[in-house]
Amino acid sequence: MRVYVPLTLSGLAEAHRAGELGAGPLVAYAVTPALREWYLSDDIEELEYAALNRAALASLRLLAADDAVARRRVVVAADVPDGAAAAGPDRGLDPAALGEVRVAGPLPLAKAAAVHVDSADAEADVRAAAGALAAADGGDDDARFVVDGAEDHELLWYATQEIPSLV
Repeated sequence: MRVYVPLTLSGLAEAHRAGELGAGPLVAYAVTPALREWYLSDDIEELEYAALNRAALASLRLLAADDAVARRRVVVAADVPDGAAAAGPDRGLDPAALGEVRVAGPLPLAKAAAVHVDSADAEADVRAAAGALAAADGGDDDARFVVDGAEDHELLWYATQEIPSLV
């Protein structure tokens, strides 16, 4: 199963040093039944892209919680055995939890398939979006527009061998 783990650049640096994305349980995003139902598609590539975008939003939440980290969203795509990640049954179709899974055990960085990171030209929009996230969650349409500005930036794809140059 492919999972998408939200991080920050400092979180990626720590994962690189430790050799693992986390000891678990670890929050990630994947193609879950709830995500399939919400997205209304049978195309696995579209569904995985939706899961990646959910992880990018979770990365933005990590940035909003820590002013000291670089303003770039980071998502690590990793492969885990079927059954190693499970959606929380109590979250159901909660819009905030669509695609969210918990990876039970440690997730070695060696299981990573790719890393997705914002480009440098996205930093201003990501900074603004991180600052507007709480208001957007509260229903402020102007703040939602600012958050959408970050989502307009596509995350760039990097091979795992490029992690040292990213951190």
